Amino acid sequence: AHDEICPKYPMICEGCAKKKIPREKYVDHIKFCSKFKTPCRFHVVGCSTSVEKEKIHDHERQCSYEHLNLLLHFIMGIKVSLESLQPQTLEVASQKLQVLHQSLRELELKMSQLSGGGPASMQGACALTLATSFTPLPSAVGAALELQLQSEKTKVAELSRRCQELELKVNTFENIVCVLNREMERSCTTMEAYNRQHRLDQDKIELLNNKVRQLERTVSLRDLSIVEMEGKMREMSAATYDGVFIWKISDFTKKRQDAVAGRAPAMFSPAFYTSKYGYKMCLRIYLNGDGTGRGTHLSLFFVVMRGHSDALLKWPFNQKVTLMLLDQNNREHIIDAFRPDISSSSFQRPVSDMNIASGCPLFCPLSKLDSKNSYIRDDTIFIKAIVDLTGL
Repeated sequence: AHDEICPKYPMICEGCAKKKIPREKYVDHIKFCSKFKTPCRFHVVGCSTSVEKEKIHDHERQCSYEHLNLLLHFIMGIKVSLESLQPQTLEVASQKLQVLHQSLRELELKMSQLSGGGPASMQGACALTLATSFTPLPSAVGAALELQLQSEKTKVAELSRRCQELELKVNTFENIVCVLNREMERSCTTMEAYNRQHRLDQDKIELLNNKVRQLERTVSLRDLSIVEMEGKMREMSAATYDGVFIWKISDFTKKRQDAVAGRAPAMFSPAFYTSKYGYKMCLRIYLNGDGTGRGTHLSLFFVVMRGHSDALLKWPFNQKVTLMLLDQNNREHIIDAFRPDISSSSFQRPVSDMNIASGCPLFCPLSKLDSKNSYIRDDTIFIKAIVDLTGL
């Protein structure tokens, strides 16, 4: 119990957490403690925020619109209350003033009668009664009436003063409401300006987004062009111009599995040429066979492609073609050769990117590749094509 009233009892500040503050100095401490939370000055009109003293100005600046709105609602409520009370109050005051004015007139009349007709009455009384007799009634009544008159005048003055105070308050509140209305109009104008600026910013953002999308499309097209050019560069780097071409096929096991599963049954080699301005050709291989060799043989075909110099060449294509699966021990290559059937469309001048492939569907039995062999090494095989250049 002593601790609750002891002026020296050490206390802790809830704001800055300072300890051992004597109770008698705690109030002085929190008056100047910048960390102590205090209610907002606008709490009387509805702001429920408690803010550290050092941040109170920031809070009032940031929440000025909300504070003005709360203050406006509060004052409008007071105005409505005053408007609802004022007519009744003024009417009652007016009635009381009329009654008081009537009472004053009656009292003044009585006072004039008493002051003017008093001696005559007293003389009449003296004539009728003893000359030495005197009645104090007139003076007592006059004093009572004088007191009543002063009391009524005091009440009238008090009512007048209250009426003036009410009128002053109403004028003050009306001025405040006018100021708040101007502030609200200014705030609305500012908000409209912000909204216009926001719309302009949104339009700019949309324009920039469109530009970004356009740039993304352009970049995508450039990427496609780059990929296409890289493919052409790889093709050019792999191309030969003497009619001899060696095709390296790595990851043979995986590609064979893809062919068996039907995911990639056929593969095309890069293009090669009989000369720089000669025939353009490529190879097509089926690692799980095609046609009569499906599932039993490796099928290898020769393809005539459309080239830049086809108009200068002799058609149909009539050069002997030799196809080989190289033995990587250089002992027993698998070889097949054929001379083109000039009546076949496969060897006419191409009208599309490439003609129909022609070659050897039974090029190599798959059993040779399944058992231990020297054709596959490091999961890689080599296919060689030789085009006879005789007569070119």
